Amino acid sequence: MTISPDSVILWQWGWLHVNLTLVFTWVVMALLAGGSWLITRRLHGGMALSRWQNLLEVVIDGIRRQIREISRQQPDRYLPFVGTLFLFIATANLLAVVPGFMPPTGSLSTTTALALCVFVGVPVFGLEARGLRDYLVQYLRPTPFMLPFNVIGELSRTLALAVRLYGNIMSGTVIAGILLSLAPFFFPVVMQLLGLLTGMIQAYIFAVLAMVYIASATTVHQRRAGAARAEPDQDSPEE
Repeated sequence: MTISPDSVILWQWGWLHVNLTLVFTWVVMALLAGGSWLITRRLHGGMALSRWQNLLEVVIDGIRRQIREISRQQPDRYLPFVGTLFLFIATANLLAVVPGFMPPTGSLSTTTALALCVFVGVPVFGLEARGLRDYLVQYLRPTPFMLPFNVIGELSRTLALAVRLYGNIMSGTVIAGILLSLAPFFFPVVMQLLGLLTGMIQAYIFAVLAMVYIASATTVHQRRAGAARAEPDQDSPEE
């Protein structure tokens, strides 16, 4: 039984090779890019919306609402990054019902790449919101002795993101293979349904955790800015 698409090599020349992980990742990206182009090429703001445009607006509005609730900030700055993570993982996991398709999220290399995107994205948003000095000072709080522990915390949560997503998708593949050998007609249907549910949950959890990490890197700046705006209002009655 093939657990990870990394083990299936389709083409190799020396150290350079193409495996199923790369191919299925390209398939997911092509579907997302092509589907987005087909849906958005005739967008309009009228009452008679196509079902695909309506579905896309519902998904985007749901993602924006979740970002706003988690970060307490305007979601438009984070929507492209967090929304892309969610849609890629969700689409890859949903396509697992297609015969012969192995979700690239079942590969540790893919989940590590996604986690590294979050690892890079968090300081980028944090530096944009708080500035270099204010962002770096947080690693010295509450005391400078916490610097190595704070750095380890940044690295460990990146590792946890990668392993959590990979472990859940991979374990579902293993269980489905075992049940398929025991009862080849009944259990696969049940496991496919459970796999769809698990895949959507994992996509949601990954996107939410990414937004939580980004929000923790930017909220201090937002609170200080809000406090600075509130101070003149409190002094105005006395004047």
